Amino acid sequence: MSSRTDLADAHRSQQRAEARLDVAASVLALLADRTRLALLERLGRGEADVTTLTEATGAARPSVSQHLAKLRLAGLVTTRKDGRRVVYSLRHGHLRRLVDEALNVADHQIAHLPPHD
Repeated sequence: MSSRTDLADAHRSQQRAEARLDVAASVLALLADRTRLALLERLGRGEADVTTLTEATGAARPSVSQHLAKLRLAGLVTTRKDGRRVVYSLRHGHLRRLVDEALNVADHQIAHLPPHD
């Protein structure tokens, strides 16, 4: 019986690992868009409404709204009402750190800085 349980545990562990990679790939795919990356970078500094995010990204308001909808549906940003305004924020700090690290990599590549840990 122990062998069967071990096999089932190994199978569940493999399924979790595969699901984890699938979700991570989906998150990174969402970050692969310049406008979405700019939105997330701005939201990493604090919550903001669509007007503020439009100004921060330089993108058209309809485009910003569409990108925010994708990020919200993916569970990466949350919203709250403030009167008639909808205010967006990052769902968790992991995403802020991920965006910061991606931008740090970009800084290193642009400035030809040496790698480090």
